Amino acid sequence: MYNSGKVIMGIIIFLLFVAFPFYYNIGRVIATPDPSLDTPVINELVEKKCVEPREFMRVEHMTMLNDWKDSAIRDGRRAYINTEGKLFEKSLQNTCMRCHSNKERFCNECHTYVAVKPYCWTCHIEPKEKKL
Repeated sequence: MYNSGKVIMGIIIFLLFVAFPFYYNIGRVIATPDPSLDTPVINELVEKKCVEPREFMRVEHMTMLNDWKDSAIRDGRRAYINTEGKLFEKSLQNTCMRCHSNKERFCNECHTYVAVKPYCWTCHIEPKEKKL
């Protein structure tokens, strides 16, 4: 081949360019988020329990919120009975954000860590953080 040197050099440059993000991030560690549960409502609760157990909520909260949205808006079913038999209103703002009122420290910290942009606030009013 007449241009074998150029082709090989082009392949090497291409591979370096494609692999750059992997090499650039070797050894970098990003701390796992620790969402703050330090809100006035949570601090006043005698029994600090969410709608479902913590492990379930960490993994399945978005699925649950989507199911709540569909059943509440489309079917008019606004009551949720959890695994313990307790009744809750299917409402992001009145149920979830009542306790988890620190959106910046609770929601955004984890969503930024996993690079997710939830669309909750396209319909709901985003809670304003209270300045202390």
